Amino acid sequence: MSEHDEPFWPGEQRHESGAEVADPESEDDADTGEGPAVGEEPEAAPPAGHAPGELEIPEDVDLIEGAAHNTRKRIAIVLSRFNGDVTNRLLESALGELARAGIEREHVTVMPVPGAFELPLGAMALAKTRRYVAVVALGCIIRGETAHFEYVAGEAASGLQLAALETGVPVSFGVLTTDNLEQAMARVDKGGEAVRTALEMADLFNELRASAKAST
Repeated sequence: MSEHDEPFWPGEQRHESGAEVADPESEDDADTGEGPAVGEEPEAAPPAGHAPGELEIPEDVDLIEGAAHNTRKRIAIVLSRFNGDVTNRLLESALGELARAGIEREHVTVMPVPGAFELPLGAMALAKTRRYVAVVALGCIIRGETAHFEYVAGEAASGLQLAALETGVPVSFGVLTTDNLEQAMARVDKGGEAVRTALEMADLFNELRASAKAST
C-alpha cells in the first residue's frame, strides 16, 4: 500500500478504477429496521489486522496470570537512534507508562543503540546482566524502495525473540514497521504498550516461580 492509498474495508464497493461507490440505503433496510436508527452513530469498523474480544478461560483450570503493576526491580529500555523523531516519542510513551505503573525513574535504564538491527544485541546484553526483570525494545523501521526493510525488520523481530528465549528474561517488541513516517507517528503509543507487555510478562514469570515453589 502506498502512502496515497486509502484502506479498503470489506463490504465497500469500488469501480475497477479503484474509486469508491456510494452505497445508498435500500428499501429493505428501511422496511425491516436493519441498520442504525435515526440519530445513532454506526458502529466503527475494527482496526485492520485486529480481532476484538477477550480471552474466556474456564474457571476449573489452574490459572497463572501476570499483571502490569508496580515493581521495585529495574526495567531496561534499549532504544534505536535511527528515525529519532519517532523513537523519541516511543521513549516518551514508554516512560509515561512506567510512571503510571508506579515505577520511579531511578529504576529505569535506557541504552541507545545505532539502529533497529542492533536492538537484539543490546537487549541480549542487558538481559544477561540479570539486573532487570524485563527489557523493552523500541525502534522504528520505515519501508524504502529496496528489500532492506524486510531484512532489518525480520532480523530485529527474530533477534529480540532469541534474546528472550536464551536468557529467560522477558523482552517486549516495541519496534514500529510502517510504510511511511505518517503511519509511524500515528503509532508512537506502542512504546507504552510494549512496557505493559514487559511488566505483565515479568509478573507472570514471578507468579510462575512462586507457584512452582509452593507446589514442592
